[in-house]
Amino acid sequence: MTSMPRRASGRSGGRAARVAARAAALTQDQRPIRPGMSGGQYRPLSDRQMVQIHETALQALEEIGLADAPQSGIDAMVAVGATYGDDGRVRFPRSLVEDTLAKACKDLTLFSRDGQHDLDLGGTRVHYGTAGAAVHMVDLDGSNYRDSTLQDLHDAARIADTLDNIHFVQRPMVARDITNNLHMDLNTIYACCSGTTKHIGTSFSDPSHVQDGLEMLYMIAGGEEKFRARPFVSNTNCFVVPPLKFATESCEAMEQCIRGGVPVLLLAACMAGATAPSTIAGAIAQTVAECLAGLIYVNAIKPGHPAIFGTWPFGLDLRTGAMSVGSGEQALLSAGCAQMHQYYGLPGGAAAGASDSKLPDMQAGWEQMCSNVMAGLSGLNMVYEAAGMHASLLGFCHESLILGDDLIGQAMRCVRGIEVDEETLALDQMRDVCLTGPGHYLGTDATLGRMQKDHVYPNLGDRTSPKEWEEREKPDLLANAVARKEAILATPSQARFDPALDAALRMRFTIHL
Repeated sequence: MTSMPRRASGRSGGRAARVAARAAALTQDQRPIRPGMSGGQYRPLSDRQMVQIHETALQALEEIGLADAPQSGIDAMVAVGATYGDDGRVRFPRSLVEDTLAKACKDLTLFSRDGQHDLDLGGTRVHYGTAGAAVHMVDLDGSNYRDSTLQDLHDAARIADTLDNIHFVQRPMVARDITNNLHMDLNTIYACCSGTTKHIGTSFSDPSHVQDGLEMLYMIAGGEEKFRARPFVSNTNCFVVPPLKFATESCEAMEQCIRGGVPVLLLAACMAGATAPSTIAGAIAQTVAECLAGLIYVNAIKPGHPAIFGTWPFGLDLRTGAMSVGSGEQALLSAGCAQMHQYYGLPGGAAAGASDSKLPDMQAGWEQMCSNVMAGLSGLNMVYEAAGMHASLLGFCHESLILGDDLIGQAMRCVRGIEVDEETLALDQMRDVCLTGPGHYLGTDATLGRMQKDHVYPNLGDRTSPKEWEEREKPDLLANAVARKEAILATPSQARFDPALDAALRMRFTIHL
């Protein structure tokens, strides 16, 4: 008779207790992945290449400069050492760039409203979130595209609030059902803040809207002083119109946001081959130059004001002139930008995780994963547009946002990397299992004890066998995502405002939601 295999030594406790332990919610330090893990393992640029990009950016700022700054910006930048030429361009000497880098904010935390989701942007810490200005919603029922609405925006914020791997919510779509631009800007703030307590990014379509926006934010925070102490909303500011021109009205809005205590995302979004050189290196160099100019602008208004170095160069399909946000070139652009952020020691962000596919299909999967993994491995602090974005930024999909949570979880596991120490090398386990144990590691204390610490398990991804899949009536990934969306939206938002605050906001502002 064959003897029964011996149980590996050190194993104790009942199965029920172990199952209960695995079912319990993990604390933040027990999770296999968490916001702010450090990347930086992937470096597409050599040290010499980063110096070359930096030197090219300095030459562009000295010799070409930027046009179309508002007079207030010209005055502020000239006062700190820039020059203003007869051709209407502001130029920046090398010494001014160096002085600005020395005093710029490098230790930046983006605050959440609840204090539970603050984002430390130091070093190579990585965070994934939404972004964009999609004008359409992807409705999976019938595979239709329709205009995006304020309710869609609010629902996106509510969904993101429940997803562990979506760390911040920058407005991903435009509320096209609101035709008054002031109302649209204010309702965007209302819809996002009442949908999530995570950090929010938003923009203003006109500088005249900023003061009302600040008033709303101060009311939500419980007072101006409280907001300034923990600003939970940042201004997404497209301060340039590439190539190398300031966006006049956006800059005027940016100045007001700075004075109002709002952190600024300096967003320079060119298209390689159209509004920037077609080469990856050239597009990065121009975008770095533009963001350095923006950094000088911010620090001329208020030295040390929190600003994110938002290099957002996008790829272009030169056969058609269409954006190619899901390409390998896009992944390289964002990863290279992450290295330049680290070169300067600045908190930075770029776009990754968007897709050119119109639906959450196989094309979307490979495109979203490619750039999300590379951005994370490169140590990009803020990975914008990481989930939900389709059709080269024209469409947003709630179900894709939910699926993106699983996808980003796997990307973050790649960012975490491989720990090598005495425990993980597991020689004692080998000795125990092979010499005195059953000859396998299934069910040992070591395996069970690390199964949640080391492994990321998808919420919707299906890992069953074909037989199990068939026995479960062949569950469909997209159908499950729809069901998850409906379950989330059927539950009241945890971020909703106190009734008294909500009434006060509705009395002061025209709220459409």
